[in-house]
Amino acid sequence: MTTHTAMSYDQLPIIDLSAADRGPQARALLHAQLHSAAHDVGFFQLVGHGVTRAETDALLTAMRAFFALPEADRLALDNVNSPHFRGYTRTGDERTGGARDWRDQLDIGAERPARIPGPGEPPYWWLQGPNQWPAALPGLRTAALAWIDRLSAVAHRLLRELLTAIGAPAGFYDPVFGEHAHPHLKLVRYPGSAADGTEQGVGAHKDYGFLTLLLQDTVGGLQVQREDGRFHDVPPLEGAFVVNLGELLEVATNGYLLATNHRVVSPPGATERYSVPFFYNPRLDARIDPLPFPHAAEAPGVTTDPANPLYAEYGYNELKGKLRAHPLVAERHHGNLLTPA
Repeated sequence: MTTHTAMSYDQLPIIDLSAADRGPQARALLHAQLHSAAHDVGFFQLVGHGVTRAETDALLTAMRAFFALPEADRLALDNVNSPHFRGYTRTGDERTGGARDWRDQLDIGAERPARIPGPGEPPYWWLQGPNQWPAALPGLRTAALAWIDRLSAVAHRLLRELLTAIGAPAGFYDPVFGEHAHPHLKLVRYPGSAADGTEQGVGAHKDYGFLTLLLQDTVGGLQVQREDGRFHDVPPLEGAFVVNLGELLEVATNGYLLATNHRVVSPPGATERYSVPFFYNPRLDARIDPLPFPHAAEAPGVTTDPANPLYAEYGYNELKGKLRAHPLVAERHHGNLLTPA
């Protein structure tokens, strides 16, 4: 675990979204704090979001029931059976930076019929399709889809306040979301440390959408790379979502807003950690136009990584990530999309 080198790193900025409803002065302060957090850190803790304890408990109860199912029931939803990358991933089967992540998870998206790309259509339409649900837990489908709807609304409001905070039109990106947006929910369990002693719960990475809202438990393990280049712990904060900006916002603002590297260190021994990341993503066919805002001249440019090219259409970015992260799914269903070694 990384030790803290300065008091300022002991906590991420805390943003109270409900301040937007408390008059012009409170909203102006909210915008100043949001601007600073998004420009300087790329991560913050969000409170005042309106999601109730009862809503959270309903999801967590269903989630724990899923991971308590017999392994055979979970493997019946193996994502290797889904060309849409939906379903259950066994511990160690997902990759970040080429190394295995020591966690198991259920990947869920908007519940839509499969769309098989036709001749000349972009291959990212493979990402649209049905979820896989456990027959023994009908309540999981209800809880998970309700969570997607609930957090989509929170993220929509947060994005509008963030754009306002940097002087951009609040609704500039509304057209790329709507009913055809491509949200993504993961229900994740970290089962403790791997037997070989490796600590990678999930390797260092940036998210490739607009916003991520993470519900984490009290165990800890999430770390964010800060200005000193080191990874610092993110202490769990009761009732808060950890929010980070994705690569699309960095690209849209030419680097003025930050997509920040983060990772999860496995909990010690056999300690389990549960987390629920929600990814607020636009339509697969959305082309992300540059954001008009008054600070554009101060933008330092986008972080370039030859190993991680960014595409104008969102779907290509997500497909790239899925093919890397889930090699077993890629090999079974999408061998024609893989780049020869």
